[in-house]
Amino acid sequence: MIADLENSVWQAYKNNQTRSLRKLLYKTYYGLYADGIKTIDMEVADMAKTDLDRYSLADFNVEFPNANIAIITYKATQQATSGQQDVSGTYNCESVWAKKGENWVNVFHAEIKAR
Repeated sequence: MIADLENSVWQAYKNNQTRSLRKLLYKTYYGLYADGIKTIDMEVADMAKTDLDRYSLADFNVEFPNANIAIITYKATQQATSGQQDVSGTYNCESVWAKKGENWVNVFHAEIKAR
């Protein structure tokens, strides 16, 4: 289930679906990347200037420290550009999901380009 939600975030980003992305990210979401720390508004702004041609997610590991928190780690391989920059490659990723009411939302995401 958490892996499916994570894939939904990527799919919304790929399809430039602002409303879908915002529904999956918590209002105080933070993303950690090589170019800095991003809020939900910054993620949406970056999505508008990103062309994510293809992606694949693999090697999922999901842990539940408690019934309302899930931590997922995985590898993401993407073919993409952001602005004028090629950001294609394989990344090591981690997301933290929290259950708020009946819904799971992404509260934190980090990506580090694999060497």
